[in-house]
Amino acid sequence: MTDGTERTTVLIVEDEQHLADLYAEYLPETYDVRTAYNGADALEILEEPIDIVLLDRRMPVMSGNEVLASIEERGIEVRVAMVTAVDPDFDIIDLGVDDYVVKPVSKDTLIGVVERLETVSAYNDQQKRLTAKKLKRNVLEVEKARPELEASERFSELEAEIDELEAEVQALETEITESTIER
Repeated sequence: MTDGTERTTVLIVEDEQHLADLYAEYLPETYDVRTAYNGADALEILEEPIDIVLLDRRMPVMSGNEVLASIEERGIEVRVAMVTAVDPDFDIIDLGVDDYVVKPVSKDTLIGVVERLETVSAYNDQQKRLTAKKLKRNVLEVEKARPELEASERFSELEAEIDELEAEVQALETEITESTIER
């Protein structure tokens, strides 16, 4: 995912070429957009770093579900949204996707999905950082006496970093929740 200097790479996997091209046009130039018109081409493109996949579920030869299974088998770290004409059913509970959107899809909806998945990635990254810092704090709290901790400038900085990350994680969580409700 982006760190502020790299563009987010979005792979659009759609067997209807006119739709894939339309979705690519929908996305602002701030994204690096790739397109695949079938599952096999998508898997080839996924050998390169991709941040987000917009995946059609119903495609001939290799379905979106099969592409998704291959992504999971290969351990490819990518956010996936199904963008499909297939109405959701309870099977999506076990489907390894981050979002599910039913066609037809407007420009605003598609951009919203990509932005939401970027936010989910940022949330996960910040959550990992927060957890690592909390574990370090816990070790120090077990191994050091309270007066020693209180006297440590570095420990105070660690606690401030934890507070800041907790606020960032909470803000990202709120953003994800609100963007999901607005759909």
